[in-house]
Amino acid sequence: QVQLVESGGGLVQAGGSLRLSCAASGSTFRNYVMGWFRQTPGKEREFVATIGRIGISTYYADSMKGRFTISRDNAKNTGYLQMNSLKPEDTAVYYCAAKSPSTAWRTRPEEFAYWGQGTQVTVSS
Repeated sequence: QVQLVESGGGLVQAGGSLRLSCAASGSTFRNYVMGWFRQTPGKEREFVATIGRIGISTYYADSMKGRFTISRDNAKNTGYLQMNSLKPEDTAVYYCAAKSPSTAWRTRPEEFAYWGQGTQVTVSS
């Protein structure tokens, strides 16, 4: 099993940037595909981005392309989500997640086995 802890959330003005971190422990981080999701009250958890085990291949939700960048540093057992040009509609709790590798990109929350506790991102207008 892998344990995940997010950090880096906070309050930022529209147009600003934040970098979220996801620290992994308990198992070999590089064995897992990592993803980021977000959720607002009353809505389903939404896929943001995912990255392959060695950090070369990435896949984004269409609405995040060009503004968000997912990355990972397996030597530090940490994943990242760089968020630029933030908008008020990006306000949400952001979660990192991990899963075993598969032959295709997975974007549904139920396809990820391990989750962090989430970090709040608030973008003011």
